[in-house]
Amino acid sequence: MISMNKKHKNNIVSILLACTLHVVLFSSLIFVYETSNANIPNRPLMLKASLIKEENLITPKKIEDKKRRAAEEEKRLSDIKLEKERIERNKKAEQKRIEDQKKEKERLRQEEIANKRKKEEEQEKKRVEAERKRLADIEKQRAENERIRKEIEAAEKQAQLDRELENEQKRLDAMMSGALSRYMYALMLKIENNWIQPIGAGKGLSCTVDVRQLPGGEVVSVSVTVCNGDESVRRSIEAAVYKASPLPNPEDPSLFERNLRFIFEPIQ
Repeated sequence: MISMNKKHKNNIVSILLACTLHVVLFSSLIFVYETSNANIPNRPLMLKASLIKEENLITPKKIEDKKRRAAEEEKRLSDIKLEKERIERNKKAEQKRIEDQKKEKERLRQEEIANKRKKEEEQEKKRVEAERKRLADIEKQRAENERIRKEIEAAEKQAQLDRELENEQKRLDAMMSGALSRYMYALMLKIENNWIQPIGAGKGLSCTVDVRQLPGGEVVSVSVTVCNGDESVRRSIEAAVYKASPLPNPEDPSLFERNLRFIFEPIQ
């Protein structure tokens, strides 16, 4: 309401100013006409005027409004320019931020790859070192096992040799004592008692016999290798050995042999 009253008041002032301006202008024209045309006969005074609308009048307020609008337009254009510049700066700043993020991400990725490669190289180095140590330990253990095996074999060979020497000594002692002679006599006697002399067996019969026996004297196999008798004589000797099983055991166990070889020469 106040603004409307103010506007109405301004319109009244403008109208008064316009009327005053018209009066002044009209008076000036009359004065000029009277002074410049003193010799002109008197005639009715005629004036040509045109109606000026209020909105076409150039008033101080309109000038101020025009300046104000021009200033506002200039400020608006300046603000638009500043806003465009701000947007451009922000856009460049955002692009730079994105590029920096990409660079940082790539740097972190490369760093991660490098760290991963370094870790893998370290793990591979540790694995190779562990494998080298494992192989060295295996070789060391193999050498130790080989040394122990050779020592055991040497000890076993020595023990076997000692046993063989001991058995051989016992055998020699038994032979010297006549035990071997008694054993062979008992063996020959039992086989000859089970021998059935064939017709083809002549005087001076001599045959080499190989016998494989078990502990206790049980006969496993018999083979007549060299013999001056015929085939019937060979078969009769083999049959006699099987019948004599189990063979007599020696009084000294050192005289026992699994693979026994003797010459069969029966008394005829």
